[in-house]
Amino acid sequence: MSAAALNLAPRAESAALPADSKIRNHLDWLESEAIHILREVAGECANPVLLFSGGKDSIVMLRLAEKAFRPGRFPFPLMHIDTGHNFDEVVAFRDMRTAELGERLIVRTLDDSIKRGTVRLHKEDDSRNAAQSVTLLEAIEEFGFDAAIGGARRDEEKARAKERVFSFRDEFGQWDPKNQRPELWNLYNTRVHKGEHMRVFPISNWTELDVWQYIAREKIAVPDIYYTHRRPIIRRNGLLVPVTRLTPPREGETVEEASVRFRTVGDITCTCPVESTAATPADIIAETAVTTITERGATRMDDQTSEASMERRKKEGYF
Repeated sequence: MSAAALNLAPRAESAALPADSKIRNHLDWLESEAIHILREVAGECANPVLLFSGGKDSIVMLRLAEKAFRPGRFPFPLMHIDTGHNFDEVVAFRDMRTAELGERLIVRTLDDSIKRGTVRLHKEDDSRNAAQSVTLLEAIEEFGFDAAIGGARRDEEKARAKERVFSFRDEFGQWDPKNQRPELWNLYNTRVHKGEHMRVFPISNWTELDVWQYIAREKIAVPDIYYTHRRPIIRRNGLLVPVTRLTPPREGETVEEASVRFRTVGDITCTCPVESTAATPADIIAETAVTTITERGATRMDDQTSEASMERRKKEGYF
């Protein structure tokens, strides 16, 4: 029997879409997943907090929170665990962005923990990055938070790749990779006993490239040090160490000025820039698309040795 007899017309390769329809791309799916997770936290957890440092990932988290909860206020405060050795540009951006949003910002500093005697540094110029976990756990206990939301991603480091979206922490704030809850079909178990809490990572499935593509699409402002600028540096062990009062040159080292940008920002004593002329998000996207080194591998001095491994620190309460 012929097609004509069956009234079968040849099928068009693609049906015409309504003028107002939108084809969803990978950023739309990642955004929807993150918004769903944020709303799940708000609906299931009694007293959550969103960690905000002024870094690019936490800035993206703020935009996602806006999309999840505006025009209302966020159903959680913002909190920053300040090492006291952060870049001035990043801290200034943190305060400016918080004021723009009109949200509450809690700041707890490592200096407070040092005064209490709960953090003891071997030397005055030791990196304070790993010691943040003590101040973070103290702040979680102080406010009784049962969920701490952060911008960590699985592509950052091998230990982070083991994380669940909802990462269970015991009454000591410790992480046991063998004692995590299944998340089949994106169903999350948020129940905790008193003293326990969850760490929640809505952008776990994002990559560094996704973050910059989202920043470009949403036209999100970030601190200027993410873009190229001239800065005095020292070449040390394959890294570019910024010359600051906390990281002065060692005997025999040569100081030079280079065009650099920061891929990640953290404690000055352990965070290095990379050589770059990228002045826009599009430039950074082009650079990131071809890099073969993770952002932490290229920029963190304290991630270079097994002694300071991320997994050990996470088991002690690090984010």
